[in-house]
Parts: sequence; C-alpha cells; structure tokens
Amino acid sequence: MSIGRLPDHEQRVLDEVERALRRDRRLDRRLRTLRLGRRPDLGRLAAYRPRTLTVLLLLALSVTLMVTGMITSEPGVIWAFAAVWPVTLFAAFRLLCRWTEG
Repeated sequence: MSIGRLPDHEQRVLDEVERALRRDRRLDRRLRTLRLGRRPDLGRLAAYRPRTLTVLLLLALSVTLMVTGMITSEPGVIWAFAAVWPVTLFAAFRLLCRWTEG
C-alpha cells in the first residue's frame, strides 16, 4: 500500500490508521450516507406499494390544489400542485398495478 511519498515508518503509521478506520462500522455507515453524488435506488422506488388511503389523500390534495390554483391563480398554489400531481399519478399507477397483479 506504500505510495513512495512518505518514509517507511510514517507510511506504516498511516496504514494502521487507515485499517482502524475501515474497521469502524459506524463511521463507514455515516460516510456512506453523506455521499453527495448518490443516485436514487430505483429498485426501492419500483417496489413502492402505496395504500389506498394514501392514494385517496394524495388525490384529494391534488384536486384541492388544482381548483384553488384555478380560482386564485397564485403561483405558490400552482407550483404546489405541480409538485404533488406527479407523485399522485405515480402512486395511483402503482396501486392499480398492485390490484391487477392478483
């Protein structure tokens, strides 16, 4: 593991510190969760199984935001609808898929 830039005794000390840090599971877990370039877990997203009540609440919220946005033309309400509507469609789609599976 020597890279040739440090004297041998300093490299041994550095190697020992690295080995000790790799054995620390709690530190390893914390460092893994702090990664910035982490991609979303598509397998977990595909396994999402919403409940009927969740979809109904999302649908009610979406309709309420849509009607409120049409009446008031407030940008905040319209943006809230734009954020909630795709989630509602995805949850409804997953619920329908679950119902048709079996």
